Amino acid sequence: MKKLSFVIIASVLSLAVVVSSFAMGPKKDKKAIVLAGFGTSYPSALAAITNIQDEVQKAFPKVKVKLAFTSNIIRNIWHKRQNDKKFLSENKNIPREILYVKGPLATIADLQDEGYNIIIVQPTHIYYGEEYTDLTSYVNGLNSIKTIKAKFMPFKKLVLGRPLLGKCGTSYDYHEDLIPAAKALAFDVALARKKDAALVYMGHGNEFYSTGTYVEFQQALRKMYPDTPIFVGTVEGFPSLDNVVSGLTHMGIKKVVLKPFMIVAGDHANNDMAGDEDDSWKSVIKAKGIKVITVIHGIGENSDIAKIYVHHIKDIASDNNIEL
Repeated sequence: MKKLSFVIIASVLSLAVVVSSFAMGPKKDKKAIVLAGFGTSYPSALAAITNIQDEVQKAFPKVKVKLAFTSNIIRNIWHKRQNDKKFLSENKNIPREILYVKGPLATIADLQDEGYNIIIVQPTHIYYGEEYTDLTSYVNGLNSIKTIKAKFMPFKKLVLGRPLLGKCGTSYDYHEDLIPAAKALAFDVALARKKDAALVYMGHGNEFYSTGTYVEFQQALRKMYPDTPIFVGTVEGFPSLDNVVSGLTHMGIKKVVLKPFMIVAGDHANNDMAGDEDDSWKSVIKAKGIKVITVIHGIGENSDIAKIYVHHIKDIASDNNIEL
């Protein structure tokens, strides 16, 4: 009798486990988005980064959105500030995520450790340059991991979106990515027009990759806004400041609105562009007798720019059958 009772109890428990398993269903995927960019050490410039994060989080409210800074130097600056009481007292609104920000690899690893198995890495880079190439290498390296058993693979899907101005390849024509970016800068053009001035953008550029995208973007802007003289130059590469100044003097420009074509208005914007040193863009252009109106705001503060990154996230998600 006791044996029969034991068998019955065991059967009931087994049935309960089976029913419970069916009721619970398969383990749900956990999805996250990593916004990876160079970063900035300027508290005032963080508005651009948090604006993009806010727009992405608003577009995908059920998905975890994390920031990652690719610059080792910038991350170290923020980490040292964690215990800087004077700095913290003067900058009380710094998000904790910024103070403890990590690089893309560490951020992805943390998410994986927390059970996130579907991760979209969306760069906040301007174009397909050195930083984007390095980020691609990181993602490709992680995706090269092959475990003996499939169930132990670190990621179900780890994918990478494209920069603001697109990337080379046949999946998406980068020429078409120039158009929404140009449209998003309508406010800047309107400001220059209101001031009866030309519009000059200072981009970062690169010394090791072609910066031809900046020239193509300049042409896209000029075609879209033919009544406003527009120049796009770079700190590194072509077109240089000399090229911009040559164009301004050739056209007889007397006044310019000078603004960074960078996500954040950090060190480059405050010093290389708007600094008082003789070699700053502002000083060099003023030396030619041209009045300069500086606007120290990164384009990441522009929500229309932020929404382009949202669109790129939707594209990479759709391409990989990821529902957000």
